[in-house]
Amino acid sequence: MNAVSPQDQSFDLFSVPLGGIIRASHEAIVVIDEQQVVVALNPAAQEMFGCTAEQALGSSLARFIPAASRSAHAAHVHEFASSGVLECQMANRRRITAVRADGETFPVEIALSRVDFGADGRARRYFAALLRDLSLERELKDALETLQKRLRAVLELAPIALWIADADRVVFANRAAARLFGCDADQPLIGRSVYEMLEPRAHAHLRQQMARVLAGDNDAEVVRGTIARADGSRREIEIALAALPDHGRTTVQMVVADVTQRRDEAIELERSRHALRQLSASVVEAREAERRRIARELHDELGQRLTALKMDLSGLAAANGLKDTDKHLAGMLTMLDETVASVRRIAGDLRPLMLDDLGLNAAIEWLATDASRRLGIEIEVQLTEDDSQVDERVAIAVYRMVQEALTNVARHAKASRVEICLKQKGDALVLTVQDDGIGFPARALQREGSYGLLGMRERTRMLGGRFALVTVPGQGGCVVVHLPLTPADETRAEAGPDDTVAAERGEPS
Repeated sequence: MNAVSPQDQSFDLFSVPLGGIIRASHEAIVVIDEQQVVVALNPAAQEMFGCTAEQALGSSLARFIPAASRSAHAAHVHEFASSGVLECQMANRRRITAVRADGETFPVEIALSRVDFGADGRARRYFAALLRDLSLERELKDALETLQKRLRAVLELAPIALWIADADRVVFANRAAARLFGCDADQPLIGRSVYEMLEPRAHAHLRQQMARVLAGDNDAEVVRGTIARADGSRREIEIALAALPDHGRTTVQMVVADVTQRRDEAIELERSRHALRQLSASVVEAREAERRRIARELHDELGQRLTALKMDLSGLAAANGLKDTDKHLAGMLTMLDETVASVRRIAGDLRPLMLDDLGLNAAIEWLATDASRRLGIEIEVQLTEDDSQVDERVAIAVYRMVQEALTNVARHAKASRVEICLKQKGDALVLTVQDDGIGFPARALQREGSYGLLGMRERTRMLGGRFALVTVPGQGGCVVVHLPLTPADETRAEAGPDDTVAAERGEPS
């Protein structure tokens, strides 16, 4: 404390015990006499109130109290002075409003203590006020309250349901949660058990995940379950959990998503996909049946008629000995030979008759021989010993995929050698067509114009199989197909996990 009050020249702060410590204290200390006149104040108090010791000493303590609070404060000091509180015992702290020299009011926390000073056995009674400026605390509190209001408004208006649970009981639920349950003001969610709100089959999982969250695990699983709305209807939900510290305890925040529509849409989408696959399968079967009919008619009708016509022309030329027409007849016979060959090739492309007559192995061997001759490349064939157990739909699909794979080799691969392998593994048939060409580009199935590869994949899917492209760029490519020997009536919804280009692998799975 600084100067001595002019009204009390007998008071000397530096003569009292601990006077130096009080003067150096960071806490504001004001000393008043029994008439509530300021007799001393330390530098911290001068800074707090914005005045010097000379300005404050000798004035009433009321200068530091707003006018509206002065009477109540004076009564409190009087009550304290006459209460018999022991010397040097600090009274209970209380909060009041103070005023600075410039008129600004601010909150302070004050504690009063009686102190007796004096010499020659003539002690006088004084009161020391210990003050703490609460302005920053109030600002922080106001900011926190504002933030809490904003956060609550955000949570209330969030379009997704939110709960906060403390010891299994809901302590907060936003409007979206009330809408989810179909509740009104007469049916509040707050206070209800989270287990009461969720159907029993999900209780164990929810309890387990709540324990994980409360233990500090940030990777709790999403809890799926069903709730009953106020109108009796059921909704499918997913709950994501997170720990939420709250005044020394931990509550659990639950973000609740209504996935009923998503589930219904997924079911409807799967139904549509199934119907589309059935339609695709029907189209493929109808196309194959029509190809078989046309191929048979080309072979049996047009082919035989052309052959008969050639025989007639050859017989006519031999019988009549028309030497001057030899050149014309020879040209006609050559044209007939080429036409017969074209008819047979077209019939074979439409539907190889040996697939129906001799089986899958013979058809693949014929296809490989024909492709080797046309493309001028080496084609090695390794076939399963017994193809009699292969379903007709599977046999057609395998033949078409070998045909498409060889077409890709001819168009894109720049290969000199191809290996075709067809083997049986249990109740599945595994087809691999591998070449030593340039390989497949990345994301080949997603590239525009890859209709042949997409067709192979869709054929595989329709029969419940798995399709993959295995490639190392620049070191060849391999088509790998797994098909059941006897496909079920229902086809798979999605392709298997290997339905991609696997650029890292060099060998088929």
